[in-house]
Amino acid sequence: MSSDQPTTPDVSLPFWMSGPELTKLARAAQRWFELLMGWAIWPAQQMDPDTCTEAVLNLIAWQRDIDRFEGEPLALYRKRVRYAYANARDAGSVEGFARIFERLGVGYLETEERMPNRDWDVIALYLSDSQLADNQGLLQVLIQHYGRTCRRYEWTIITPLPVQVRVESFDNDYQAICASVPALGIGPRLREFNHDHAVIAAKL
Repeated sequence: MSSDQPTTPDVSLPFWMSGPELTKLARAAQRWFELLMGWAIWPAQQMDPDTCTEAVLNLIAWQRDIDRFEGEPLALYRKRVRYAYANARDAGSVEGFARIFERLGVGYLETEERMPNRDWDVIALYLSDSQLADNQGLLQVLIQHYGRTCRRYEWTIITPLPVQVRVESFDNDYQAICASVPALGIGPRLREFNHDHAVIAAKL
């Protein structure tokens, strides 16, 4: 059984029946109930694109207007069927187109419209070289299925460059020192200001 499948409780027998034969019986009963559990949940699993059989998956894909392209891996096929409704809702918008690429594992996408000196119906999609090389079939299907009507799409290669940024402290300390001169006070004092003189005349 898969790890996400419900498990049955352990079979425990009375202690007075312990022994090798009892252990074999308990294991057989446990295995039997696990088989019953698998049969019981099988119909519910067939409604899930991730767990259903491939034949049922084709029926769900037809219901959701998904066609498997040549050479498509089963895991990617299941993913496209699972996200069919969400992708159809996001089709036509720039942000929605980027979400479609993220959901299906293509990765980062940039879109540019109404480019200068270009025809109005040309839309540029910026992807890395590895994205184009690894998803050629898928990209064509996405453009055909979710692209805008009466638009021409072109691929443009971008090369991501790693950039390292160091975080440093950028600050400044300063001090302001204010100096003041005390007021100069002039206090007048009263003093006596006089002058004495004498004139002596002598005659011979």
